[in-house]
Amino acid sequence: MSDSYPPADELRAVVEQAAPLLGQFSRAQQTHRRKPGAWLPVEILGHLVDSASNNHQRFVRAQFTDYLVFPGYDQDAWVRVQQYQRYPWDELVGLWRAYNLHLAHVMAAVPETERLRERHPHNLHQIAWRLVSEGEATTLDYFMRDYVGHLRHHLHQLLPDHF
Repeated sequence: MSDSYPPADELRAVVEQAAPLLGQFSRAQQTHRRKPGAWLPVEILGHLVDSASNNHQRFVRAQFTDYLVFPGYDQDAWVRVQQYQRYPWDELVGLWRAYNLHLAHVMAAVPETERLRERHPHNLHQIAWRLVSEGEATTLDYFMRDYVGHLRHHLHQLLPDHF
């Protein structure tokens, strides 16, 4: 994660770099399981849509509270019940791109003072990609950057030469 510019700018840059590369995936690339039990690439991309959806409401709700406590979700169950392996790849890439560009807009709209304000309590020791100790205060900025880090992590699985 880069602290050199706002997380919204980083998210926008990552999405605009990845979307055309994802758009070039063949059907074989979309459905190649790297190892037994692992998600298919199409399921990874679906998971990233789910992550955007869940974090969208978290980033909005955080602006109305003094804490960062949000519901989690069963990622495997979300992927399973939505049957992403049956979703047309081009539509899924478009949805992923549009949702994340909207999320970048939401992130950019958060005043810097609100983004950087320390919060406690939180449950980022349970729901963040890079966990924060339960006793440690944290910020919405950290959580937004964590979201981008999680996105990059999964994009590296899909596009190892680029992320």
